[in-house]
Amino acid sequence: MISNFLKYDRNFFENREARPLSKGGSLIISSLGMDERAEWFSSVFTSVCVMNKPVEPRNLSGHAYDALVDLIRCRKLKAGSPIIETRLSEALGVSRTPLREALQRLEGEGIVQKGAGRSYRVRRVELEEYLQTFKIREVLEIEAAVMAMGRVPAPLIQKVRRELEESLTLGEAVQPVHWFTDDDVHGLYVNHCGNDVLRRFLRLLRTTTRLFDIDKLPPRVTKDYVEHRKIVDALELKDQRLVVKAIRGHFKSVVADAFSI
Repeated sequence: MISNFLKYDRNFFENREARPLSKGGSLIISSLGMDERAEWFSSVFTSVCVMNKPVEPRNLSGHAYDALVDLIRCRKLKAGSPIIETRLSEALGVSRTPLREALQRLEGEGIVQKGAGRSYRVRRVELEEYLQTFKIREVLEIEAAVMAMGRVPAPLIQKVRRELEESLTLGEAVQPVHWFTDDDVHGLYVNHCGNDVLRRFLRLLRTTTRLFDIDKLPPRVTKDYVEHRKIVDALELKDQRLVVKAIRGHFKSVVADAFSI
């Protein structure tokens, strides 16, 4: 469960790569401002990610994978819903073969499951699994944050701080953009903890909790803004006590919302 499900790229906490667009081709999403990202999401997902520009055959599977990830994160493919391969292959402009390769990759990552016959469904994460996974995440992310003290580049902290402000301005109407910021905040310390095994394991856990977040958790743009700001502030101050307190407070708040469903 590694992949770009969480990050829209091929390396969970790394620079974002080219993404398929509905208006012909690709662009580097990380080069877009928040308003442009919002416009991009709106245009792509109202047209169900139809790609008008031909893609090189060797990239068809990767493009199908990327588009499926986007559709799941934007709730166009919902948890438990069947994936109609014929319809998707037409919408994405690819044949059934690369689409099935993409689905097999997602199955290996635990994002989709094979149902009756050869059909796939988006995996549904129930509350019990979510809470158990979230508890492990809390323990390990606190450890990662402590390990990352003094290692997070100041320019990156400022970049994420700006994203937080812009995400709050966009609000809950463009939820997928909020996931960008969420990934970037947690990535500040996970990506700079200095332990690759811990980083890989955390992205596996985050994929499970993200599936639940997308499916069931109420929008948390404003709450996350306040809680993420505390985390970013603590990292900037290099204050271990404050960062641990901020992360624990954030996790407690999310769990409370999960119980309220």
